[in-house]
Amino acid sequence: MEEYEKLKKLVDDAADDVFKAVGGNKAAGTRVRKTMQDIRNTAQAVRQKILDLRKAEEQGAKPAGADHG
Repeated sequence: MEEYEKLKKLVDDAADDVFKAVGGNKAAGTRVRKTMQDIRNTAQAVRQKILDLRKAEEQGAKPAGADHG
């Protein structure tokens, strides 16, 4: 599921800036806050995709893009 892969990448990419922000780097803090908003939105997309998959299973059909890779 591409949304989940994007979520993992966003979290991984934020790691350096999180440590910089904790160290007092204000610009890194700004980047972290923006990335956290992106993570929030992407997590919501993952949730919606999972719900769509569940609904499709209940209806007996497989939705487009429901691959596991």
